[in-house]
Amino acid sequence: MQVERHQTDILILGSGGAGLFAALHATQAAPNLDITVAVKGLLGKSGCTRMVQGGYNVALANDDSIERHFMDTIVGGKWLPRQDLAWRLCTGAVERIQELENEIGCFFDRNADGTLHQKAFAGQSFDRTVHKGDLTGIEIINRLMEQVRARAVRRLEEHRAIEFVPAADGSGIAGVLLIDVRGGTYRFVQAKAVLLATGAGPSMYLYHTPSGEKTCDGLAMALRSGLDLRDMEMVQFHPTGLLGGPDTRMTGTVLEEGLRGAGGHILNGERERFLAGYDPAGERATRDVVSRGIYAEMRAGRTTPMGGVYISMAHLGAEKVAAMFPGMVKRCADCGFDLAGGLVEVVPTAHYMMGGVEFDIDGSTALPGLFAAGEDCGGVHGANRLGGNGVANSTVFGGIAGDSMAAFVGREGRWREPDEAALDAGIARAEVPFGRPTGDLFGLRDRLARTMWDDVGVIRDRSGLEVALMRIRDYRAELREVGVVDADRRFNPTWHDWLNLESLIDIAEVIARAALAREDSRGAHFREDLPEAGPLETSIYTRVRRQADALELELAPVAFDIVRPGESLIEGAAGAPPALAEAGSPG
Repeated sequence: MQVERHQTDILILGSGGAGLFAALHATQAAPNLDITVAVKGLLGKSGCTRMVQGGYNVALANDDSIERHFMDTIVGGKWLPRQDLAWRLCTGAVERIQELENEIGCFFDRNADGTLHQKAFAGQSFDRTVHKGDLTGIEIINRLMEQVRARAVRRLEEHRAIEFVPAADGSGIAGVLLIDVRGGTYRFVQAKAVLLATGAGPSMYLYHTPSGEKTCDGLAMALRSGLDLRDMEMVQFHPTGLLGGPDTRMTGTVLEEGLRGAGGHILNGERERFLAGYDPAGERATRDVVSRGIYAEMRAGRTTPMGGVYISMAHLGAEKVAAMFPGMVKRCADCGFDLAGGLVEVVPTAHYMMGGVEFDIDGSTALPGLFAAGEDCGGVHGANRLGGNGVANSTVFGGIAGDSMAAFVGREGRWREPDEAALDAGIARAEVPFGRPTGDLFGLRDRLARTMWDDVGVIRDRSGLEVALMRIRDYRAELREVGVVDADRRFNPTWHDWLNLESLIDIAEVIARAALAREDSRGAHFREDLPEAGPLETSIYTRVRRQADALELELAPVAFDIVRPGESLIEGAAGAPPALAEAGSPG
């Protein structure tokens, strides 16, 4: 099989907040380096940062502090975050928001006195979420895209990464094997440093927020390369995914957390508020708590006509809601709902993966030359990501990774000769579906989605997880028997559907395996058969790797190197809305 070959100093996989920030920082740190961004879709148009509605958490106000932001992150993450990463997130957010405004050119909403407006988000003891209306991600990505396009950064658009290729001498990564979606050909890009910033995305669930191209390809490549994946059972469900019905692709897309932060109500099918019965914070509890409350109402049959619950904003005043959330109002109107003055049907939707590749504070991984940033990484959020910490995570660690890769290339970077056998094996894996009889890929993906929703979703138990693992293995075997017509590989969507499903099945198995191993309930992971959190002082996290054709799992202790359970860096209740924090209620 013919393979086109190219060389670059730094190869960045992904063009979301992490990838674009890395490209900018690398060019600033070392202007003479050749930098290439490869993206499965189009530059700045793919990924999830563009879809961010809510905003960006940063401790700016006089009464707020980095310590308070940090404690909210640790408490919200149920004491599972890697604390040095969480601290760097909170300190770096202050630096990055100033960079976004003063260097990148972002315009965020401001108060009458000229200070940045910061709104309320659930699970936080202070209103610290900077935003641009309810379209914050578009503002950030558009400005980043302008900056990257103004620089000599090479672009490989519609190029799908399918394999990390190691060096022949075992010294690190040699480059990445990609498929040119437009041409249908293989391309090997040899690089001195590579950034994994493809953004994961739990689209193996029935209801999910990520765009269609987000199918965990990067995590699947990392798994095949022998890297450790941390906290993979921790899949966050956003409580309010739009439930638009089977005839719209809008179903699952997020109605942002600021709706609840502003005072929105969640009502069951009988139009009764119910969340206070699950947590004193009610609608402003953390996402895991609200999602479980909604799921419990759904399971009890107290549902809307399409099987979800309602979000209600009308009591705040239709004009006020329309002014505060114009993007959300329009999105709901497109599906026939009146967010400002009526009721909108919603359902918990798979939104974000707290788990991912283990990485260090400089962005490096266990594979020399491979760096990682953004949602592909595990350890920052622990068992639960606070709304507003996601885009901060991508931009903070994306910038760090860009600086680190430039320094790495300047210090010790070299082009490593690829392991040709590994390169050939990557091609052979992608060629598997050709020449086999065609089958029902869409039906197979739907069955995977329903299995994950039913048995590895908001509420779990041992028997369901064991059934899910058995079915996932059956799905993998079935996929191997399903072929793709080898008529024309240019823009061959069925081929890429097959590859998407392979990645989703691989990572679905990791999620279910980690969920079965964690025999307690923390944050996004709730075991109905083991509902207790267990002692915080002996907290563990899951670590999964692939050896040959089998998954290996170990339980590793969480390091409390900044603050220990029972201690705090602040006074008051971290992780609770201000009113509850002042009353001394636990978060």
